[in-house]
Amino acid sequence: MKITSIEIKQYVMPLDPPFKAAWDPAPRKNFATTLVFVHTDEGITGVGSGDLMFGFQGHEHLFIGRDPFEIERHYQVLDNIDFHYGRCWPLDLALWDLMGKKAGRPVADLVGGKQNKILAYASTGEIVEPEVRAERAKQFVEQGYKAMKIRFHHDHVRDDLKVVEAARKTVGDKLEIMVDANQGWKMPWDTEPTWDLKKAAQVAKELENLDVFWLEEPLPHENFDDMRRLREMSGIRIAGGEMNRRSHDFREMSKRGSLDVYQPDVALAGGITGVKKIAEFVQGNGAWFSPHTWSNGIGVLANLHLAAGVSNCPYLEFPFDPPAWTVERRDYIQSTKLTVGQDGYIHVPQTPGLGIELDDESLKKYEVNSAYVGEKE
Repeated sequence: MKITSIEIKQYVMPLDPPFKAAWDPAPRKNFATTLVFVHTDEGITGVGSGDLMFGFQGHEHLFIGRDPFEIERHYQVLDNIDFHYGRCWPLDLALWDLMGKKAGRPVADLVGGKQNKILAYASTGEIVEPEVRAERAKQFVEQGYKAMKIRFHHDHVRDDLKVVEAARKTVGDKLEIMVDANQGWKMPWDTEPTWDLKKAAQVAKELENLDVFWLEEPLPHENFDDMRRLREMSGIRIAGGEMNRRSHDFREMSKRGSLDVYQPDVALAGGITGVKKIAEFVQGNGAWFSPHTWSNGIGVLANLHLAAGVSNCPYLEFPFDPPAWTVERRDYIQSTKLTVGQDGYIHVPQTPGLGIELDDESLKKYEVNSAYVGEKE
């Protein structure tokens, strides 16, 4: 089997009402998606999604005519492109989708086959009043969820803690609660100071008293030593790494013992090929691997396959915060929406590849730009 062409398409769905994400200064009015299609001479097409593929143009010839199963070679080329130009990891996802389709097996089986389901934690995205978050937490319990994540981003951390307090009071021990401090990285417009070690330690102590399962991104993503110190000072698990881009970041963090939970995203930081390597060595050092999944439905699917294949962590992130963020919005380009069962589990699709089923009507309706390279046969 040989790669004959690579197709990149862009889609944008208007959001009405807008989504008030905790990490944005203004509500989001649109949701953009990039799709990568890798076509082959056998008529099998792999599909991937994630970053915008900036920097890929001009490098198509490095893949066309090659066998998709040369995955380590393709990973090295994509890693080189990442270093020089930008994140083009959706291509790696498409290659794994291709390999799974050719083999007739789900990607989770190809990467490890450890399990075919994993508990979801409902990952919320909005900043809302304590009583609103508490009510939504109650609804998660009723829907079968066993865990949820609450975002911090009020002007004063005491207001964030009140949200956790309200949720814990409402659900008791029926839900594990994670907290994302959103201190690990910044959007381009964000110039506010981030927490230092002392503040992170104070917040961690408060959250430990509220029986929080883990504290995510409490310090800047490059502050490896202070994350280790925070782990040593606190009885709560420390999670992070969702936006660290290079594999050596994770090797160094793992060597120093910076985190209890490592969260690289296959759509953003190494593809399935690279993140599998990260998962193996952090777990080999006694930590958990639980990937970040907040991109779109295909990103959730791809991370699900890897986590189900290799992860020791009991939970996987499931972006879900209705009515603001629903599976219909997140998975708008897919005809089959990924959902969580009443038992709290996300089940790995048992179809070959990643199990992506695209919605042709949505693709036609929301396409805004495309680039086609290579000669399609």
